[in-house]
Amino acid sequence: MKIKLLGKNLEELKQIVAEEGLPGFTAKQIAQWLYVKKVRSIDDMTNLSKAARAALSEKYEVGLVEYAGLQISSDGTKKYLFPVRCPHRRGLNAGSDGSIPEEELESSAVEAVMIPDDDRATLCVSSQAGCRMGCRFCMTGRQGFHGHMSASDIISQFIAVDESDRLTNAVFMGMGEPLDNYENVMRTIEILTADWGFAWSPKRITLSTIGVLPNLKRYLDECRCHLAVSLHDPFGPERLRMMPVQGAWPLKDVIDLIRQYDFTGQRRVSFEYTMFAGFNDTKAHADALVRMLRGLECRMNLIRFHKIPDFPYETSSDIVIENFKNRLNNQGLTTTVRASRGEDILAACGMLAGEHAAKEGK
Repeated sequence: MKIKLLGKNLEELKQIVAEEGLPGFTAKQIAQWLYVKKVRSIDDMTNLSKAARAALSEKYEVGLVEYAGLQISSDGTKKYLFPVRCPHRRGLNAGSDGSIPEEELESSAVEAVMIPDDDRATLCVSSQAGCRMGCRFCMTGRQGFHGHMSASDIISQFIAVDESDRLTNAVFMGMGEPLDNYENVMRTIEILTADWGFAWSPKRITLSTIGVLPNLKRYLDECRCHLAVSLHDPFGPERLRMMPVQGAWPLKDVIDLIRQYDFTGQRRVSFEYTMFAGFNDTKAHADALVRMLRGLECRMNLIRFHKIPDFPYETSSDIVIENFKNRLNNQGLTTTVRASRGEDILAACGMLAGEHAAKEGK
């Protein structure tokens, strides 16, 4: 089994070219072929000598995962299906060096969503096959955990989609909890933001989490990208009914940690709040949110709940959502209602399940 070059950082590429007896500058050339020119094969790296390409091909491959299915929503949102092979035993991280034996990997599927909006094209990226956080209202959480995605598989989503050269933003808000796969997600962000990689500004990237406290602190210390926190209910016992993570890392502790960091500059923090009719959409909930977040420079995004099978709640009505938004705004908590995109192809928030979509136009 060959080792994937995709997902390697510059230092690792330097180590590879040194081991192969190639000039040191070859590492930057390879990085440019991988992350700027986005080639599919080592043979396409034409400014490397034939001997260098032959030597690399003995042990390495680019390793790009092409999409296997595509669905297009009536609103232009596109959902891509990617086949992945992840470690089937917990504790085995799928690194980008190909060190996990083939027998330890199992086939799965993940989805990425491209959301067009005027001159913006945002990619909603997956970081795990399934998820072990178990949120009751999320299709991904209901399917359980199937494995961590490697940095190679995560970065493939950025390269393989048809809009690769037009992407303006990315949100780690697809399948999985990004902070549960911290090392591979941070490796991906390094590639996206490094001058030898995609050279994106950190302002173009948002990571969404339900609040995995130990790795949340690492993220806030080590990364300048934006943060989005899945809040959904200000009252602990109610939140626990929907989100088991509340038992391990209570929301209060998450907010207390976030308050230790500065969000008055370029890095932003926002909170995601899915609206469930008769459950978390009352005046008492709105007022509790204001008290919880008072003094914190942040934004609240209200999300209509997208109905999934065997779940008892419906989304709040438009008038209830509007009144909830106005109550928050009137008390100084900047709040918007996020537009639902791609619901007709099960691409909206909480609806990703890695199901095999029909392949179109590829």
